[in-house]
Amino acid sequence: MKFIESSFVKKMCEVTYESYLRYWDERNGGNVSCRLSAEELVGYEDISEVRSSHELGFKASNLAGQYYLVTGTGRYFRNVTKQPLLDLGLVRISNDGLSYDVVWGFEDGGRPTSEFPSHLMSHIERLKINPAHRVIFHCHPTNLIALTFTQDLDERHLSRLLWKMQAESLVVFPEGVGLIPYMTPGTTEIGEATARKMGDFSAVVWPHHGLFASGNSLDETYGLIEVIEKAAMIYSQIGAQGGRIKQDISDNQLRELAARFKVTPRKDFL
Repeated sequence: MKFIESSFVKKMCEVTYESYLRYWDERNGGNVSCRLSAEELVGYEDISEVRSSHELGFKASNLAGQYYLVTGTGRYFRNVTKQPLLDLGLVRISNDGLSYDVVWGFEDGGRPTSEFPSHLMSHIERLKINPAHRVIFHCHPTNLIALTFTQDLDERHLSRLLWKMQAESLVVFPEGVGLIPYMTPGTTEIGEATARKMGDFSAVVWPHHGLFASGNSLDETYGLIEVIEKAAMIYSQIGAQGGRIKQDISDNQLRELAARFKVTPRKDFL
């Protein structure tokens, strides 16, 4: 069986196109990586040959030997479903963690997203606290980005605002959302800053830019982004209706939600 027929490639095509349709990944904005095990790749006849090898730019020894299905640099999410062999690649991290081999995809010589080092740094941190972790998804949710222009750039404030917009928020991201200062994307520095936050949060906001989200599957991670952006959208609609909030979900009601759904909200945020 060829890897292009796998459920992993099909799901990657599905979520990238959905994200494009929601205007979260305009032009070549956005990138995704999904960790796969060697066992999951057994039987695919077209991933045994190393097509090219490249330096990572940092040492990812914690991920040595792991495989990642990743979107390509400069590629458009709207095209992935039509040309996955060009816009997606499967890479293996070298045994010393300093480089990676392309073993499938990127057939026109492409490479992983320029944010790939940032992805790998976040994968390392999430795996420390969640061995089932698989996915990093970066996108540009419109209403969430808008909040970073109008709200205080404070994790507690932003998390509470999103929690109080709908009951689902606290249940889906009880730890709240992390936040880093505005930084130039595609750099080692932004990757390191995001990874530090990923030790405490499954989603990290890049002010005036977008969101880095993590999860155990593509569906779960995409669902986390949906819930965060839906909460931000509700707040935007409140503004469109005059901006005056007459009632919201109280802290006690948030605690009741947490107890009902057996999640533990970040204590210093309530």
